[in-house]
Amino acid sequence: MSVWPAWEVREDAGVMAWFNIRLVFSDGARVDALAVVAQGGVWLEDVRAMPALSLDDLDVLADWIEGPLFAACGGEPEAAAGEAGPRRARPAWPRGLEGRWLVAQEYRAAQQAGVDPVLAVMSVTGHSRRRSLRLISQARDAGFLTPRHARR
Repeated sequence: MSVWPAWEVREDAGVMAWFNIRLVFSDGARVDALAVVAQGGVWLEDVRAMPALSLDDLDVLADWIEGPLFAACGGEPEAAAGEAGPRRARPAWPRGLEGRWLVAQEYRAAQQAGVDPVLAVMSVTGHSRRRSLRLISQARDAGFLTPRHARR
């Protein structure tokens, strides 16, 4: 794995550093990523892989690069300082009627605020656009939202 700095921004609160990362596997597969290290955490800005990564591989990508990234910038991950526990790629979201009702609440709040309601649902659930649209549709079917199109 290769890690090299891309750029760094210093502010009163601390430093945010961007790093280019390249993983090359023995079978010829390659992953290029742009990651941010700030406030004891790692965030992925961009990931490109050949061949494409599976969802399981994406889930563990941060674990693969976290140690070498912190070593490159001279820091230590927060989890190493005592917070050892499972990490979730997205927040927990209730299933069933409760989840549909919460989706409807978020959707209506976004509409009233004048922002894209689908993006609001994507943000709060952590799901993709397709999955969020499915959740919105299920909220409509449950009667929590008005029908999308009026039938003639």
